[in-house]
Amino acid sequence: MIRFDILTVFPEMFVSPLGCSLLKKAAERGLLSVHLHDIRNHAEDKHRMTDDAPYGGGGGMVMKVEPIDRALQSVPRTGAETPIILMTPQGERFCQKMAEKLAEYPQIILVCGHYEGVDERVRTYLVNREISIGDYVLTGGELSAMVIVDAVSRLVPGVLGNSESAATDSFSMGLLEYPHYTRPAEYRDWGVPELLLNGNHREIEEWRRRAAILRTREKRPDLFLDGVLTAQEKKWLEDLAE
Repeated sequence: MIRFDILTVFPEMFVSPLGCSLLKKAAERGLLSVHLHDIRNHAEDKHRMTDDAPYGGGGGMVMKVEPIDRALQSVPRTGAETPIILMTPQGERFCQKMAEKLAEYPQIILVCGHYEGVDERVRTYLVNREISIGDYVLTGGELSAMVIVDAVSRLVPGVLGNSESAATDSFSMGLLEYPHYTRPAEYRDWGVPELLLNGNHREIEEWRRRAAILRTREKRPDLFLDGVLTAQEKKWLEDLAE
């Protein structure tokens, strides 16, 4: 069971993604829960303002520290080591290994920035981690928070129908995933590799491993830096190159 607490000024953005597919089924089965906290509810002025003009001038508005702090104080904690994550382009680059580590926590708190950014005191005093989903800028942290919830949730035991699915995903084994095929075996003269139809599981696993290596070499050779290849596999690639 994992609990997500999401602090946002636009909680309605999460209704559709969380109400579909595996996330909906996992929530119904009690494998995960998502709690949305509207930061505007913690603003004290009559207009429920959560942003203001930046000190020193400049374009855009900056999210205020007080309502974010009060919103965080209202969130029940399951442990002292709970990750409190600010979604920001300046954070660590999100990856599969990071998702696997986050899936080990019983609770994750996600703070969605918006507008021009957040008051620096949020970074300094209120969160203990910053994450980015890529080198680009979005209008707010809501979409990136959804990515975190989805990527982490599918690693929670029981969420996926087949427990082996996550283990063979791209990046989980340090390689891109091997090609997949399903029925029909022939379509418009496009066939399925004959080996996949012979029922020899050892040969199939060997084919999948080599197919994953070839696909990674073609599309993401940088992943080989993680030392995922055996000496025999390296020799095999060298022989292919020759």
